[in-house]
Amino acid sequence: MPTPYFKPQRWSAYIRLARMDKPIGTLLLLWPTLWGLWIAAQGRPDWSLLLIFCLGTWLMRSSGCVMNDWADRDFDGHVERTQNRPLATGEIKPKAALYFAAGLALLALLVALPLNHLALLLTIPALFLAGSYPFTKRFLAIPQAYLGIAFSFGIPMAFAAQTGSVPLIAWALVAANLLWTVAYDTEYAMVDKPDDLKIGIKTSAITFGRFDVAAVMLCFGAFVLCMLGIGYATGRGVIYFAGLAVVMLAIIDQYRRIRGRQRDACFAAFLANNRIGALIFAALVLDYAWPIAL
Repeated sequence: MPTPYFKPQRWSAYIRLARMDKPIGTLLLLWPTLWGLWIAAQGRPDWSLLLIFCLGTWLMRSSGCVMNDWADRDFDGHVERTQNRPLATGEIKPKAALYFAAGLALLALLVALPLNHLALLLTIPALFLAGSYPFTKRFLAIPQAYLGIAFSFGIPMAFAAQTGSVPLIAWALVAANLLWTVAYDTEYAMVDKPDDLKIGIKTSAITFGRFDVAAVMLCFGAFVLCMLGIGYATGRGVIYFAGLAVVMLAIIDQYRRIRGRQRDACFAAFLANNRIGALIFAALVLDYAWPIAL
C-alpha cells in the first residue's frame, strides 16, 4: 500500500528537498533584491511589492533547490555533504520531485501576477536561469558565475516593478551581486572540492585551483568597489559607507577562515555572507531614513 501523502514524514522529506529548513539560500537571494527595491524606490518602497518579492524569492529558491537535486541525483550520493538528501537516498522519486519543483514555480508565478508588464516579462529569463543553472556544472568552468546571474535577476525585476524601467544603476548592482555570488559560492564549492574532483563536475574552486582563496578575495574586493561606486552614484551618505566599512571587516574575517581550506571553516565563511547581505540592507534602510551627507 503506498504511503499517504499527508503523512508528516513524507512532507518532512519535501521540506528538506526544497531546503525550506535551511533559509540561508533564500536570504542570499533576497538581500540583493531588497537592495535593488530600496534604491529603486529611494527608500520608500511599495509595501505590496516588498511582500511579493519576499514570498516569490522563497518559492523560486525552493523550486531551484528541487531542480538542483533532481539534476544532481546521480552525483549527490557520492558527496559527503549531500549523500543524505531525499533524492539521493530514494526517499522521494525523481518524477515526484519534478512535479514539486513545477508546482513551486507556478506558485511563484501566481504571486508575481500583480506586477507590471515589464516585471512580468523579466520572470521569463529568471525562470530559465533558475531551471538551467544545475546543468551548467557539467560544462561551465565557473558555474558560480551563471548562478550569480540567476541570483541577480530579482534586482532588475525590483526596479521594473517599482519604477517601470531598468536603469543603468540596476545593472551595476547586478554586476556587484554577481561578483559577491562568485565569491561566496566558491567558498561553498571549496567544501565539496575533494568529492567534486572524484565525480568529475566543474566548480570555480576546481577551476581556480591553488589560487582559489586569492580569487575569492579578488571577487570580494571588486564587489566592495562596485558597492562604493553605487553608493556615490545614488548619493548615499555616512551610514551607508559606514556599513560598507563593517562589510570589509567581515570579508577580512572570511579570509582568515578560508585560507586553511578546511571544510568546516569554508562552510562557516559561506554562511557568514548572510550577515554581509543583511548589513548592506540595514545600511541602505537607515541611510535613506536618516540621510547624513558625507
